[in-house]
Amino acid sequence: MSHTPALGKRPRWWTELPLIAVVYVLYSAGRLLARGEVSDAVDHGLSILHIEKVLRINLEHPLNRFFTHHALFGIPADFAYASLHYLVTPAILIWVFKCRPANYSFLRAWLMIATLIGLVGFTLLPTSPPRLLEASQGFIDTMAQYGSYGWWGADASAPRGLGGLTNQYAAMPSLHVGWALWCGVVLWRYGRGRWARIAGVAYPLGIAIVVMGTANHYLLDAVAGAAVMGVGLLLARPALRLTERIRSRFARTARPVAPTASHTVPPGETRPAGAVVSGGCETSAGERFPRQATRGDV
Repeated sequence: MSHTPALGKRPRWWTELPLIAVVYVLYSAGRLLARGEVSDAVDHGLSILHIEKVLRINLEHPLNRFFTHHALFGIPADFAYASLHYLVTPAILIWVFKCRPANYSFLRAWLMIATLIGLVGFTLLPTSPPRLLEASQGFIDTMAQYGSYGWWGADASAPRGLGGLTNQYAAMPSLHVGWALWCGVVLWRYGRGRWARIAGVAYPLGIAIVVMGTANHYLLDAVAGAAVMGVGLLLARPALRLTERIRSRFARTARPVAPTASHTVPPGETRPAGAVVSGGCETSAGERFPRQATRGDV
């Protein structure tokens, strides 16, 4: 994996923070607007579920039954789904910014590009999560079941009364899993000690189990989230090179042309008596450099 930032400069928080905020606002707004038809979203969800059943990989069913029947696991899973997505990822990004500045630009570009690719997926393939399918499909919405324990209602992880501000049909791909995978790679690659590597494996794996057990995503959503991060990884360095090229071109255009020194003497003026030496320094006619001998010195 590449490690150095495109411009070789330490990132500054007052330029990074607005950039991340703008990308996140665009992502949230685009995710909200990319609703599509509910019937299409349900059809896509049923198609994904059918493929998983044919391949016998529909892990969502046993996990969802387990979380539904065991509140000791279901309630923490709901809290994890509703919060860690928005807490752990920024925390690790800040840690990279402060402790691994040479790697920050690349890792930030990777995360942002993958997020925008995920937004394209939400737009082109609106998908109903398992919890919004008909009850005959065998899923129970654990967020609604355990809603009295948290701040969310029946609208996924949105706070009560704000369900209209979220897109319920943006299950494919799962950026919960995608972002968790990014966090895991960063912890594994740049963290120190055994516990960082254990967390680097456990966190994305745990999030994948959570999103399926709470009936918010299918297994193939999780696979797609990982694939999106893979594409983002491949595109991050070319995107940084392109950004550097564009920035350099603008810098050359905006840079004022410094006047060059000229040795021509304007009409009506005489050249100073002193001889010009390198650096613009002058010496008088009788001046000598240190250790320079003259006739008569012995």
